[in-house]
Amino acid sequence: MDLSLFTKLGEPAWEIAPREAMHVPAIIYADEALMRAMDEKVYTQITNVAKLPGIVKACYAMPDAHWGYGFPIGGVAAFDPACNGVVSAGGVGFDISCGVRCLHTGLRKEDLDADRKCLVDTLFERIPCGLGRVGSMRLSRQELDAMLAGGAEWAVSCGYGTRADLERIEERGCMRDARPEEVSAQAKDRQREQMGTLGSGNHYLEVQHVAKVFDQEVGSVFGLGPGDLVVSIHCGSRALGHQIGTDFLKKMLAASTEYGIKLPDRELACAPIESPLGQAYLGAMRAGINCALANRQIITHLTRQVFAEVLPKAKLTLLYDVSHNTCKKEVHVVDGKPTPLYVHRKGATRAWGPGHPELPAAFHSVGQPVLIGGTMGTASYVLAGTTESAALSFGSACHGAGRAMSRHQAARYWRGRELLDELAARGILVRSPSMRALAEEAPFAYKDVSAVVDAADQAGLARKVAKLEPVVCIKG
Repeated sequence: MDLSLFTKLGEPAWEIAPREAMHVPAIIYADEALMRAMDEKVYTQITNVAKLPGIVKACYAMPDAHWGYGFPIGGVAAFDPACNGVVSAGGVGFDISCGVRCLHTGLRKEDLDADRKCLVDTLFERIPCGLGRVGSMRLSRQELDAMLAGGAEWAVSCGYGTRADLERIEERGCMRDARPEEVSAQAKDRQREQMGTLGSGNHYLEVQHVAKVFDQEVGSVFGLGPGDLVVSIHCGSRALGHQIGTDFLKKMLAASTEYGIKLPDRELACAPIESPLGQAYLGAMRAGINCALANRQIITHLTRQVFAEVLPKAKLTLLYDVSHNTCKKEVHVVDGKPTPLYVHRKGATRAWGPGHPELPAAFHSVGQPVLIGGTMGTASYVLAGTTESAALSFGSACHGAGRAMSRHQAARYWRGRELLDELAARGILVRSPSMRALAEEAPFAYKDVSAVVDAADQAGLARKVAKLEPVVCIKG
């Protein structure tokens, strides 16, 4: 990235002042090394987003930002419906509500030593993963619609988990005002047999140990201590979310002339929030969020079954479940006034600070757990939301390491079998249905997650609480 295009606001923040048709500035939170290594297309995409109607304050990019479809991945932008603000399918992304869920096990790292291979093999056998894989469930049309309306609430009502789980999920497990009727028959058909599956790409289920605690007070509230064993699940809305995005991008592009919207990029196809098309997309997208929440809830149930069989002393309780790839209606302060906005977070995590009314009571004093996924050979992190992030980024933080090279490039440099053996030599047991998929997800294909987290912490977006390192990984 050419740093001469930016004005340095401080460490680590960089601004592009409004120019040409930009309505607001664009701000990237990253240190100098991350900025220099960042894809030049992030500059183009973040300035294009700043040209969309009704955008307020600024368009933001997180430290893990890289090129995406329309919006950069790691992009955050908010739109005011009272000022002809828009909703963009490209600003949410195709894997709607892809997110991370973290579970306590009540075990220590040493408790796993004798059963590690049995655990990884059993998890791989019971939890389907990989491109196009289906699960043991096949939902009827009525069950699909109930799932799309009810999310994790629906899953719990079907016996997958407990009501206590719902208190530790964003939106308490159900995104209200979902409209399953706006989800196409094709999208529903693609999802009918995919509930309870991880999918492919960067999705995973990892058993991790707490390698370091940075904030003892918050770590205690979150229930994280050195050597504790946790489970992290990273997945989303599978084929349904992708089809929703595909369907509505076509509709939004076709309708842009009708709505008088001049698009800086066709990939930023959008519709006014208050328009029939905008409302239809929001309803379908909320259904996609519910699909992802239900999916992670079912996978949690399957994981609990495996642990009960292999490590019966374990007790898997939910720390928290956070989503990225969403658009949510929230109230934020704009020009000194509380204002309802529609906040797009694409590859970015909501990060409410202490005292926020939507937080579970257990976290009111310290802020929301912010779960940052890493790669199968590096680390993940647990952060806590800050009060400052509301003004800095609409209460948003990074979501992971962010890719440093394409999957095609990664597959040219690494071989899955070699990677598998290297990780095993380091004590990390990995299972995947595809050696090529492993190569595509090689840790070196991603940015340094520790540098990304340090930048988020330094910027005040979220503060570091704990570092998690993998011991077992099921990779899609």
